[in-house]
Amino acid sequence: MTDEAAAAIRRMVDRETDAWNRKDGDALVALLHPDMVWPWPESERGHDPLTWTTGMGWFNADRWRAAWQSLFDQNDLVSNERRSLRVEVTLEGDGGFAVVDIDTRWRAFQSGAEDRWFGRVRKVDAYCNDGWKMTMHTGILRYD
Repeated sequence: MTDEAAAAIRRMVDRETDAWNRKDGDALVALLHPDMVWPWPESERGHDPLTWTTGMGWFNADRWRAAWQSLFDQNDLVSNERRSLRVEVTLEGDGGFAVVDIDTRWRAFQSGAEDRWFGRVRKVDAYCNDGWKMTMHTGILRYD
């Protein structure tokens, strides 16, 4: 059961990567549990959770989809490299997390300015009534 759960969590990471690559807000929203909260550090070096914020707040599909659509409408996705480093699963096989290194680059259509998402994240997933859903995701942190 835990092998199946680990494979399901890896597929969640792959589905998310694919959704970013296609700039598909609907596919991103479909991955998320309705009670999800996405905490963000103040910077990629902000390892102390006392300084973190909730960014977009408690999950709201319409609001989060609109925020991502705005990102997609204003930027070209230059590259999106993701590498899963670890998947940990509960003994019951009903939850777990993936540790993923990301290196994503966006380029603004108007100014040409680049924004780089670079570091390590943890994606926490649970098996729910309607399948696997992401329940929590940390913002990007650097560990070098």
